Amino acid sequence: MKQRLGWLLAGALAGMLAVAPWESRSEAGIGPGTIRITNREVKVTRVDIGPRGTSPGDTEIIRQQLFDRRNTSKPIGHSDLVCTFIDSKRMRACRATYVLPRGEIVAGGSLAYRQFYDLAVLGGTGAYDNARGSVTVTLTHRHPVRDFVVVRLVG
Repeated sequence: MKQRLGWLLAGALAGMLAVAPWESRSEAGIGPGTIRITNREVKVTRVDIGPRGTSPGDTEIIRQQLFDRRNTSKPIGHSDLVCTFIDSKRMRACRATYVLPRGEIVAGGSLAYRQFYDLAVLGGTGAYDNARGSVTVTLTHRHPVRDFVVVRLVG
């Protein structure tokens, strides 16, 4: 009986210790910091729902490979950017997902020009759980499209 009680208590203690870190987790695993990466556009798909040319509701779907700044030969992840045009000119509402080795970062906001824009970090998964901050993207090459991406996390 004592042996069974001992095993039962040991199992209960191990279960509590295994679950405790996830129950008390309220901030990003990474914490404040900056991620500097580059990307290369792989595929762009445009969905034209209105009259010919850009019109409100048209969608632009962009797939990019992500690279470490120091090693651009092997991708470290990818990103997906989905933008819906708000007007017939340039304004778009966008959502981006950056898939990195330690988790995903989700960002969103409005942009007029893809050459330079800022998005708000809306959250993430894995090490970026509950992340907040901003993403700044700056065009570095036009053909193929390449950008410098700076993710600033505040928590």
